[in-house]
Amino acid sequence: MKKIGIIMGSDSDLGVVEGAINTLKAFGADFEVHIYSAHRTPYEAGEFSKNARKNGFGAIICAAGKAAHLAGAVAANTTVPVIGIPIKSSTLDGLDALLSTVQMPSGIPVATVAIDGAKNAALLALEIIAVYDGDLAKKLDEDRRKNSENVLAKNRAVEEKYNK
Repeated sequence: MKKIGIIMGSDSDLGVVEGAINTLKAFGADFEVHIYSAHRTPYEAGEFSKNARKNGFGAIICAAGKAAHLAGAVAANTTVPVIGIPIKSSTLDGLDALLSTVQMPSGIPVATVAIDGAKNAALLALEIIAVYDGDLAKKLDEDRRKNSENVLAKNRAVEEKYNK
């Protein structure tokens, strides 16, 4: 299985990023977590990105708030798929980070999930890896099936209570 990289711009992002970490753990994924800033540690972020494919990464999740240039800076240095998590900040409630992450120039794609959408970032990274990993694809299918069953059980309970 290919590894998934998780990079956050600051340790203040960890509370959100733990949602991705926990999801990857639940699926038994191989991953690494780092703190690299697009602005304060550009060399380290660039080196990680440039060597990502060689080092066995199949997807990279980048979480950053405010200016949120991390996902774009990483994507500029690799063709490994990059998924951006815009982090909510106190300034503009994450809208600044969302716009910075989603508005990439043509030729440098970054998949972007919802503000603080760490779990979906992890699931998307797993789906990318699962393109060539049938066992992981089966785990993802089973997870979807369980989610569907949970919603349908709640639906039955509501129907029984209100549709008499």
